Amino acid sequence: MKQVVSVSLGSSRRDHKVKVELLGEQFEIARLGTDGDFQRALELLGELDGKVDAIGLGGIDVYIYVRQKRYAIQDGLKLVNAVKTTPVVDGSGLKNTLEREVVRILTGQTGLLKKGMKVLMVSSLDRFGMAEALYDMGCDMTYGDLIFTMGMPYPVKTVAELEEIANRTLPELVKMPFQMLYPTGKKQESQDEAKVQQFAGYYYDADVIAGDFHLIRRFMPGGMSGQTILTNTTTREDVEFLREKGAGVLVTTTPEFEGRSFGTNVIEAAMVAIMGKPLEQINPEDYLELLGRLNFKPHILNLHDN
Repeated sequence: MKQVVSVSLGSSRRDHKVKVELLGEQFEIARLGTDGDFQRALELLGELDGKVDAIGLGGIDVYIYVRQKRYAIQDGLKLVNAVKTTPVVDGSGLKNTLEREVVRILTGQTGLLKKGMKVLMVSSLDRFGMAEALYDMGCDMTYGDLIFTMGMPYPVKTVAELEEIANRTLPELVKMPFQMLYPTGKKQESQDEAKVQQFAGYYYDADVIAGDFHLIRRFMPGGMSGQTILTNTTTREDVEFLREKGAGVLVTTTPEFEGRSFGTNVIEAAMVAIMGKPLEQINPEDYLELLGRLNFKPHILNLHDN
């Protein structure tokens, strides 16, 4: 049986373990949260190194891809460098392939994405593939990176402007402590009430809200009007949260195992374990080919079905 473990800077309350069969092979997939404790994450990675088939890093990005450019987050690299033997991934390779495919599927096979729909993407630089795919299919985009990550009330409307901002700001942002950029530990379990009210209009005005679930959750107001949520890494509690807030449909880009969807880092780690190739030899076409064989499709849940 292959073993895949995600070590996350997120809350340990979201820990989960499942056994699944992928392409005829048995997998044990586990997620271990460290409640924002960076040192504990380093220790766990050292303990797992050489003892499991692949490791995912959750609650943090290592690499951010903007077209052909790759930016490395310094805290993420520290975690990667703690592992000497086992392949380690952060989900960024899969985001750039799987999430583009999800947009294509939702556009071609469902009515959930249509040209002209208003899409709020709370964070885009960590999933540029989805951001670009939504723009290319004709959505009326609001990229919220400056709003929700930096507190600047400036909605970005085009991929070109998003790319310009990324190339201007990321060289410095990647040097900052990651918890200054993204909620970790217990912050993932709470809402920023002041900003919920401040940013509510962006949520109410959208038909679709996309991006990282923890950021979506942190700023989501009540009184939503049936919006579609396009995200991943959701638990049963998250589904209830979205119901209570009035969201209409939940689409998770990664498959659901035993009532929850895992992060892209977990699914990418499982795929790396299946391929059995050195990371430097894996390219986007390898991910796409394996996605086809696995027949992974977005999971669509009507939040108000009885």
